[in-house]
Amino acid sequence: MSAPVVVGVDGSESALEAVRWAAEEARRRHTPLRIVHAQEIPAGYPPGFVDWHALHEALAAAGRSAVDDARRAAQEVVAGLTVEAVHVKAGAVPTLTEVSAHAALVVLGTRGLGGFTGLLLGSTAVEVTAHAQCPVVVVRGAHRAGPVVVGVDGTPVGEAAIGFAFAEASARGTGLTAVHTWTDLLLETAFAGGAAALDFAPLAQQAEEVLGERLAGWQEKYPDVIVTREVSRDRASRALLRHAEHAQLVVVGTRGRGGFQGLLLGSTSQHLLRHARCPVAVVSTHDGAEGP
Repeated sequence: MSAPVVVGVDGSESALEAVRWAAEEARRRHTPLRIVHAQEIPAGYPPGFVDWHALHEALAAAGRSAVDDARRAAQEVVAGLTVEAVHVKAGAVPTLTEVSAHAALVVLGTRGLGGFTGLLLGSTAVEVTAHAQCPVVVVRGAHRAGPVVVGVDGTPVGEAAIGFAFAEASARGTGLTAVHTWTDLLLETAFAGGAAALDFAPLAQQAEEVLGERLAGWQEKYPDVIVTREVSRDRASRALLRHAEHAQLVVVGTRGRGGFQGLLLGSTSQHLLRHARCPVAVVSTHDGAEGP
């Protein structure tokens, strides 16, 4: 059987939105949906402050309820979908990282409770996206029609993200918008106030050629996908957020160069995950082949 789509749940409404999105994705991929609940045990309370047996029982009951709710939500979206459930007593990051080794995709909500509290507001999201061994999708915003958008950094390590984006666009029967940005902040700073007089045409032409090279083989592999290219002198986060307004999915890689430098370790990825009004897929450099 194909590798499952995995979704992390904790009883929150955000997690249920992720479940619904993941169920549709599992249907498209003809693969099972695996619901994962990580029950973290709180520590640091003074002796006698809590009844640990009662606490463990209450947490287990809450976990079962979260999984049951998630199962119902998935089957309401896709009747007859094969749904598996995993409930473990462990932290969210190690659990998701471990299950990602045997998953086609890991899906998460934007906010959570219990084991996934603050998932996208602190270090947990960075750790999951950086260490997961398969693509990770963070579900935000309403489900809608529109193209798949991919950020192309112009380097060979970004091939996995491009391949993932083409496959998603093909499976969804929609177009693909490939966004490549470039900036020359050093020149613009050196000529402060006079940047408009600089001739950026050679750099723009080079960026167009780089994007064409990165897309060429993939367009041959997915002839059914209509591709729109955008090359602009802009910040990566700003360009991607602009396209996210009308996209059904935005895809980025874990590392990049130029406009996407430090994508998952700096402000660009955090800004995109916090503010994009559609699901965001983060594809690591080892999640696919080097080329089509």
